[in-house]
This record gives sequence, C-alpha cells and structure tokens, in this order.
Amino acid sequence: MPYIKPEKRSTYDDVLDILAHIDNKGDLEYCVTKLMKIYMYDRDFRYTELHNCVYAVQHCADEFRRLYLDKREDEAREINGDVE
Repeated sequence: MPYIKPEKRSTYDDVLDILAHIDNKGDLEYCVTKLMKIYMYDRDFRYTELHNCVYAVQHCADEFRRLYLDKREDEAREINGDVE
C-alpha cells in the first residue's frame, strides 16, 4: 500500500511535485510506465520482480478506487437513485 512513513515520503514528494502539471490520462500513463521501468532498471527481469512492480501499481489503483472512485459512485447513486 502507498502508506509509507512520513519521513520517507519527503524523499519523493519534492520530485513528484514537479509532475503536478500532468493534465491527461496519456501523460499519467506515460509517467507511471516510466517510473515502473526506472524501478526495474537495475533489477533482474525475473517473475517475482516484475510481478512486484505490477502488483505495487495495482495496489495503488485499488486503493485509489476505494478512496475516491467508489465514494463518487456512492454519491451519484444517492443523487440519481439505484438501478432497479
């Protein structure tokens, strides 16, 4: 999960703040893919390492969905009513 200790977050936050101008899905996908490739750069292309890289991104997507997308869907259902 993306919940690391606050003192370690600062190591990454300054660099990631530079990316605040990402303004579309394609740019975001590019940045995520590039970050995954950077992560894998000096690691062996073994199943476990590749799986860990993909799994980390999937965990982040799952957590983002849980916190934001699901909440938005619940709000829309409350406003518009459930599907009958």
